[in-house]
Amino acid sequence: MLKFGKYALGFDGIRAVKCAIELGLPDAMEIHNGPMTLSQLLATVGCPAGSLHRIMRFLTRNGIFRKEHNLSKSQDPESFYYSQTALSRLLTRDKMAPFVLVQAGPPGQSVGATAKDLKSGKGSGLKNTNDPSQDILWNMFEEFLGCHAEIATMAIINYCPKAFEGIRCLVDVGGHEGTAIGMLVKAFPWIRGINFDLPNVIAKASAIDGVEHVVGNMFESVPKADAVMLMWILHDWSDDLCIDILKKCKEAIPADIGKVIIVDAIMDEEGGNEYMGARLAMDMTIMSATEKGKERTDKEWAQLLNIAGFSRHTIKHLEAIESVIEAYP
Repeated sequence: MLKFGKYALGFDGIRAVKCAIELGLPDAMEIHNGPMTLSQLLATVGCPAGSLHRIMRFLTRNGIFRKEHNLSKSQDPESFYYSQTALSRLLTRDKMAPFVLVQAGPPGQSVGATAKDLKSGKGSGLKNTNDPSQDILWNMFEEFLGCHAEIATMAIINYCPKAFEGIRCLVDVGGHEGTAIGMLVKAFPWIRGINFDLPNVIAKASAIDGVEHVVGNMFESVPKADAVMLMWILHDWSDDLCIDILKKCKEAIPADIGKVIIVDAIMDEEGGNEYMGARLAMDMTIMSATEKGKERTDKEWAQLLNIAGFSRHTIKHLEAIESVIEAYP
């Protein structure tokens, strides 16, 4: 745990600060000697806008940089700018930057997205490498998702039971070994559950009352049902692939009464509840652990659903990291 003043940064925070230093963000602001818009930073560090925005979103939330609005340009896309703080001024190459880079691990040996990865427009791509250290990180991430399924599902049962009224058959796409669908079928016994995942995953699944384990690939087809659930699935994938997945799910449900239930984080650019810090940390992990995945804002979710052909959707915010989006054909 690295601490800057009152801010204690965990593993995700150290990765984000490391990327900022490698990109030269503190030095660029120091040289500019004044607030900078996102486009000005982009021109200086040569990183794709989406990736840089996510890094800065995390760092401003944690007090490393400051985000301020320019009220005179409230209608301008660049109506805000980033400025230095006492902490960011310590992260220049002539001050604490070398120390932080050592804390994050020697070049080539630390896991997580690097400045080189971000400039090339992708995360570190842990899924597609043969690096044992990255395999360990990905396995730990998968284990976390399995454990978190219990917490997320309990939040859904407690705060969003109406979402499951009238559903006779529910498919959990990418349901791993069936933890979530098993809990939902037990809580709502009128539902017949289908746990849908790849062959190597289903092979490890144990029998669950009221749940059928089905082998398949969500990019090819999804089993027919009244409703399809995607829990912590879409944040792993690019916008284009998310749209492909959503279209397959839409094909699997009835056009009149069907729906797709998305359980995922929704990013609030300006505020958020006490779980926003956890969502931002998750976004940094997703940036490192996937090629094009990301946590999305409500506007980004709406755009995906619209392109995938859904007519409307509702959002239910929970007292949890995730929210529930119900999308209708």
